[in-house]
Parts: sequence; C-alpha cells; structure tokens
Amino acid sequence: MCVAKFMHMRTLKVTRGGQISVPAEIRRRWGTSTFALEDLGDRIVLSPAPDDPIAAARGALARESASSTDALRRAARDDEIAAGRRRAGA
Repeated sequence: MCVAKFMHMRTLKVTRGGQISVPAEIRRRWGTSTFALEDLGDRIVLSPAPDDPIAAARGALARESASSTDALRRAARDDEIAAGRRRAGA
C-alpha cells in the first residue's frame, strides 16, 4: 500500500520592508522561528534553521570523540609546519 504525502503550498506576501510571515503552524511543525532562504536562480527555497546555531553546532560536535579532536590538532600542526617550510623555501 502506497501512502502519498502532499506538500501544502502557501502564498506569502512581502511587506514594504521586505518581510514575510511564516504561519505559526509551519513554525511549530519545524520547531523553529528561524529559516534559511536559498536563491537557486529559478526558484527560492525556505528551509528551517536552528534558532541558536551555536548550540546546535555544540550538540553536533559533542558526538565527536576526544581522539578525533587530537587528530584534528595534529593535522593542524602538520599543516602549519608544512606552510612554514614552503614560506622558507625548503
């Protein structure tokens, strides 16, 4: 049995100040009041974004292990050493 999901299209008006209002039902569904607008040339896409991007990044990075942090630090040091050698002409 195939269940089709339908997208609901809404028409939004732009105010003189260049603003649009996203209906409360949509904000609640996505759990945010912040959206990212992407211009794709022939259309625009409005996507939910975290209200607090710093907290969202912290949460995503919390899953990283300490060993990967050590590896990143080692790689950064190696890159700095290599860049220094290139500047010195070695």
